[in-house]
This record gives sequence, C-alpha cells and structure tokens, in this order.
Amino acid sequence: MYGSETASSILGWMSIACWIVVYSPQIIENYQLKSGEGISVFFVIIWLIGDLANLFGALLAGLLPTIIILGAYYTVCDIILLIQIYYYRWTRSKELTASSLIPEAEVPGRIVSEETPLIPDRRGEAAHIKTERSDLAQGLIYGGALIFVLLTGAIAWAVDEYLHRDQPRGPPKEIVEWRSQLLGWISAVMYIGARIPQIFKNFKTKCEGLSPALFLFSIAGNATYVWAILAVSLDREHVTANAGWIAGSSLTVFLDVFVLSQFLYYRASSRAASRAEA
Repeated sequence: MYGSETASSILGWMSIACWIVVYSPQIIENYQLKSGEGISVFFVIIWLIGDLANLFGALLAGLLPTIIILGAYYTVCDIILLIQIYYYRWTRSKELTASSLIPEAEVPGRIVSEETPLIPDRRGEAAHIKTERSDLAQGLIYGGALIFVLLTGAIAWAVDEYLHRDQPRGPPKEIVEWRSQLLGWISAVMYIGARIPQIFKNFKTKCEGLSPALFLFSIAGNATYVWAILAVSLDREHVTANAGWIAGSSLTVFLDVFVLSQFLYYRASSRAASRAEA
C-alpha cells in the first residue's frame, strides 16, 4: 500500500524547517541569562548520542535524505548547546573567584557564598529585552511562529521541486540490515531517555532558564518527521526499516508535551505566588 511521495516530501521539509529553528530559542535564552543551567547536561549528551546513532543508522540503511540531513544538523546543534553550558559555567566560576578576592564591603549588594545559585539571576537585567505578555498573547506568538516555520518548510519544498523539475526522482532504496536497525533503536532509546533527566531537573529549577519553544518546535518536528515516513508507504518492509525512527520520534512527542506541561504549571504557580504577595 503506497502513499503519497509528494505529501512525504512536503512533511519532510516542514520537519527540517522546525528542526532548523528548534535550538534557536534555547540558545538565545542561554545567551540572555549568560547561563546554560536551565537545560540538563545529561539531556544534551544523551540527545547527542542518539543523534549520532540516528545519523549513522540512516546512512547505513539508505533512508530518506530528510532523515540524514536532520541527523547531521542535530549533532551540530547539540555540540553548540554543550559549548554554551560549559562556557557559561567557566565564566561564572571566574566571576565567583574574582568576587571572592574582593572584600564584601567593596561589592555593594552582592554576597557570594556556597548558596549562590549556579543560574545567575539575570531576569531583571533582561527585563528590557523581554516585555511581559499575557499567557494568551505569548501562546499566539508561539502559534504564529510555528505556522510561519511550517509554511517556510512548504515553500522550501516548492522551490526544491521547481529547481529539480526536469530530474526524475523517487524514494531511495531502503536496506534492512541489523547494523542500521540496531543504531536506529539505540537512537530511539536515547531520544526517549534524554527527556528523563530534563524532567527531573525541571522539578528542581521550576523550568527557570528553559525555553518552552524548544519543546514546541521539537513536537512539531517529530510529528511531521513521523508523518513524512508513513506518507511514503505503509508497507511492512518500509515501516520495519523505519521502525526505530518512528518509535523514537513518536514517544518523544509525549515526553515533550509533559515538559511543556511542567513549564505551564510552574509559570502559573509563579504568577499566583506573585499575586498573593502583592
């Protein structure tokens, strides 16, 4: 039973568009806070292992170009996040060392101790950058951004089709063999497992320093990714060849929804506490 290669291609480009921008909100958040402590190191490292397994497995199996492109891009972005985390930790430790050498009286309003948080309280400093918006307005902004990204993916597909209009194209031949399948399932386990340390970290940090847009675009990217695979064909051989990637992306969506729920819960709790204090 064969599906639509055109629909698969469009969904694949939409998925690529989501994943191109998915890391940007978190990278910007880290830059504004001068800290990467909102995101779990284990989350990024496990995600990186999954991305590497995904990339090599896709290459061995001769899967859709979309899968191979995404695997390479994910890997680069994971490394960027890790660099941010450790760079800001290094600069933070330098600040604390420098502060400890200055008498407390010479540092107005600043007391450095073992209780000093690893995530510097730079929310006040970034207040002029982030204007306070209602939950509804912010939701509309995220929704609009998501629609824009999906439309951009569709436009990219149209441009690609136009540029290659005279070239016959078809799905690549899929190779079902144990090495690629093993790597595919390893990547699935890594993607699912990566969310666990982030979820536990959120219980401690109350999602401070974490961008919800990262998980919103991750949900959209994974969903369109799975649909792109299934749109090609529902034949047993095709589904079997892609089973690891389908399972990993599908289950990751549910965990990402849980992370977004955490963010909304802690945001609502924070606002309720602020109202109570007022």
